Amino acid sequence: MNKMLKISTVAAALFAVTACNAEKVEKPAEPKVVEFKNEDQKAAYAIGVSVATYINKSIEQQKEIGVETDKELIVKGFTDAIANNAQLTEEQTREALMAFDKKINEVRAAKAEEDAAKAKDAGIAYLAENAKKEGVTVTESGLQYKVIQAGEGAKPTAADSVTVHYKGTLTDGTKFDSSYDRGQPATFPLGGVIAGWTEGVQLMSPGAKFEFTIPSELAYGERGTNGIPAHSTLVFEVELIEVAAADAVEAKADAHAGHAH
Repeated sequence: MNKMLKISTVAAALFAVTACNAEKVEKPAEPKVVEFKNEDQKAAYAIGVSVATYINKSIEQQKEIGVETDKELIVKGFTDAIANNAQLTEEQTREALMAFDKKINEVRAAKAEEDAAKAKDAGIAYLAENAKKEGVTVTESGLQYKVIQAGEGAKPTAADSVTVHYKGTLTDGTKFDSSYDRGQPATFPLGGVIAGWTEGVQLMSPGAKFEFTIPSELAYGERGTNGIPAHSTLVFEVELIEVAAADAVEAKADAHAGHAH
């Protein structure tokens, strides 16, 4: 704990000193070229760059949720501590940092709750409007789909594995995932994904392309996930490329295992 505290304090101070010095210069000066005499010097410089980058990102993330950090006081704390003249004891320092950490967590939780409420309201409104659009079908579960392109052949079951290309967005158009961007389709067991996908892709034949509008209860619900607030309605464009029956997938896996032996 003490080591982490000291590293955190020094890291914050290093960034703050850099920021403070930069603020004192009225016009941006040309960066001074650093000449490294050996690899150890380069490594020392790299440590500074790494620390400053990390702290800069942390401060920006705090700013995004409405928490500002007083850089001048960070610099003051650093210079006082370097001169062995810190105005807080180690215990007081620890308590102050723990209180600040608690504040950050509380603010983040409040913002997440606010975002979830907004997402829920936006999803309900979006689903109501989308259901009125031409070509949109609403299933008994509440899943909405539109056929962009029909396919041919047998439809998959929940036990099958499928290969798809897809793009996922929030109702405001924010993209959170795309196999197209990665340049490679995704393959997975259809029974192992969100309920909206399991139901929807079973309506498709290979070669088909659908648009699915998935209510939050058929997606990630109240827990949300990376980049997706809780209670979010999701919009997916899905292109079904291939279907592989579960027994065929198992046979292929067994064959590979046999070759490995």
